[in-house]
Amino acid sequence: MSQSSRRFQGGKEFPPFIVLSIVILLTKPYTHTGFCITKRYGEWDIMSYKIVVDSCCDLTPEKKKDPHFQIVSLTLEVDGVSYIDDETFDQAVYLKAVAASKDCAHTACPSPDSYRRAYEGPEEMVFVVTLSQHLSGSYNSALVGKSLFEEENPASTKRIHVFSSDSACCGESLVAFKIQELCEAGCSFEDIVAGTHDFLYNMKTYFVLEDMETLRKNGRLTGLAALVVSALNIRPIMAGEHGVIVRVGQKRGIARALKAMVDHALSDNPKTKDKILAVTHVNCRERAEWVISLITARAKFREVYLVDAAGVATTYAGDGGIVLTF
Repeated sequence: MSQSSRRFQGGKEFPPFIVLSIVILLTKPYTHTGFCITKRYGEWDIMSYKIVVDSCCDLTPEKKKDPHFQIVSLTLEVDGVSYIDDETFDQAVYLKAVAASKDCAHTACPSPDSYRRAYEGPEEMVFVVTLSQHLSGSYNSALVGKSLFEEENPASTKRIHVFSSDSACCGESLVAFKIQELCEAGCSFEDIVAGTHDFLYNMKTYFVLEDMETLRKNGRLTGLAALVVSALNIRPIMAGEHGVIVRVGQKRGIARALKAMVDHALSDNPKTKDKILAVTHVNCRERAEWVISLITARAKFREVYLVDAAGVATTYAGDGGIVLTF
């Protein structure tokens, strides 16, 4: 590059690092903090893609209409009655059945063949987001489904990657949205996988349950502990750390517990302006909106995503539960 071509108007020179950056930008795809651009033949090039999620991923009705998303359903069971976690799921009926049962509701992950069928289609790339592999067999089922698809389609050039969300409900949603953001930016398959794993590592999920019966029935609390917790109105504040559920505190009363949850979330994640705040609620929209008002009064977010729980989150968060992630 000649001296004259490196000069600003007025005779000043570009610093060498600026010249190098311009050359790299013009000759190679650009990747920075999870955002990348590819260019081919002088036009923007976005590879066709599909994002497959299990039904614990809480999507609003608007998001469900997006043709890039495909949901693979889990099955719920209460007292021998099965409920498919799809568009037929009736939360009110299900919550009534759960409350009337002496036993814990159970969930069954999708079959590998359900995932295999979801991978079919014309898309060049398929990305899969499941419940945390520490909480469900959905992740392993998706991996087996990938192997089945590849065995049956040895000549296929389709590329598939399966992510354990290390979360659930709205945490899964944020992972799916991140994948879509990277796909729409024109990222390569490899950059999408790397960028999503980076996002997963830095995401954390928090939740507070209203009904301790859920924990008692599924064995997380003994009968005596559940009785003491209920009598003292204690509400544990829980978090997901790399897919594993841990208790980070407890407060008497649901309102105090939710305020403490917000404190923990902002203390752990002080940089929020470029993030999406996602909140899942189980039959308690006003409570969820109050939590959102608490946190947005103290921090700015790029976007707020509020969604009612689908069947799996309803099963484990219980009536009145709140899940928060960003």
